[in-house]
Amino acid sequence: MAVPTKSVPRRAMVLAAGLGTRMRPLTDSMPKPLVRLSGKPLIDHVLDRLDEAGVERAVVNVHHMAEQMLEHLAQRNRPQIVISDERRLLLGTGGGVKKALLELGNSHFFHVNSDTIWIDGVRPNLTRLADAFDPVIMDALLLLAPAAGSVGYFGRGDFVMAPDGTLRKRAEQEIVPFVYAGAAILAPALFKGAPEGELSLTTLFDTASQARRLHGLRMEGLWMHVGTPEAIALAEAAIKASTN
Repeated sequence: MAVPTKSVPRRAMVLAAGLGTRMRPLTDSMPKPLVRLSGKPLIDHVLDRLDEAGVERAVVNVHHMAEQMLEHLAQRNRPQIVISDERRLLLGTGGGVKKALLELGNSHFFHVNSDTIWIDGVRPNLTRLADAFDPVIMDALLLLAPAAGSVGYFGRGDFVMAPDGTLRKRAEQEIVPFVYAGAAILAPALFKGAPEGELSLTTLFDTASQARRLHGLRMEGLWMHVGTPEAIALAEAAIKASTN
């Protein structure tokens, strides 16, 4: 395992509780994080990156077909896995993190979607995020991919990034350069005053953006949007090409 820099968070939140409806029919029999890409479940791609970055504890929330998730995650030794059980109520991308804050500690932490896949450039993007995060001016630092050229992504983008790194959300009919790549560093302050129960992380990002505390970092390498069964083949081809 690579030696992490001192600034790398030792804890992470991995979102794995979604229903995976766009990945059907694969998710009719398994949760989306266990769908295989290049011979390995999506969530293991994510957990392996976190381990390589120096993360010691990963909180993983579960809901859809949770028993399969629990059985699979019990086989991992690193990082240490802590389960946040949402079987009774799915809390959304923001509510799930708020529920897990006690396990995530008082400092900033990695936040990663369980289905986000990318090929790193010269330096690992998680390390770059950690080096760039400044809690004095940031409540969230998002890893951003170019909307044009990312594998499997055909949307209008998510954000405009100013020269100082602050982010503005795309207006309804606007086309913008960057898409959120599903990995970030978040500060507990992002959740201050957030309501209990179901909550979207997008709402919290909007609040942070208005306060100029939502920042972005352009990723180095190639991001792959693995949202549908068809996208799996595209991602596998990109991964294979990168190793040739």
